[in-house]
Amino acid sequence: MRSAASLDQFDMKILVHLQREGRCSNVDLSAAVGLSESPCLARTKRLQETGVIRGYGADVALEKLGSHVIVFSEVTISNHRPHDFRKFETGAGKYDEIVECYNVSGGYDYLLKIVAPDIAHFQALMERLLEDDIGIEKFSSRVVLRRPLEQRGYPLTVIATGKPSWA
Repeated sequence: MRSAASLDQFDMKILVHLQREGRCSNVDLSAAVGLSESPCLARTKRLQETGVIRGYGADVALEKLGSHVIVFSEVTISNHRPHDFRKFETGAGKYDEIVECYNVSGGYDYLLKIVAPDIAHFQALMERLLEDDIGIEKFSSRVVLRRPLEQRGYPLTVIATGKPSWA
């Protein structure tokens, strides 16, 4: 992957726009970022080939599909050898309901984001994870009541420049 220093202002504009409008045409993208179509397409292809752009996907409105719960679970594993971490990660990766998994510092080892149809399903999943014997010592969960703020994409300009958004 290319280093952040090798991305110029046009690359960043392309990335910022595509995070918001992934289905836009190259014509629309080039107009939005201030490049002609051919260089814009070449830059987009380069960003894809180098892995900066990993893919494109739909932003699905879960609430339109029916009832669901989002739960964040803090998980502590029993042992902290490399193969213990791999065992947990492999085991957790078998479940579609676990949509994000972060190995974190602090008072626990992993933060899981779980999406399930209801609390009973979530509880059954956690019981299954414990039965799988993947090294869970304890877990603590928090059910999301509402999501008052959601940003689509990452703060790319802040990351690239190191300048805070409030400056």
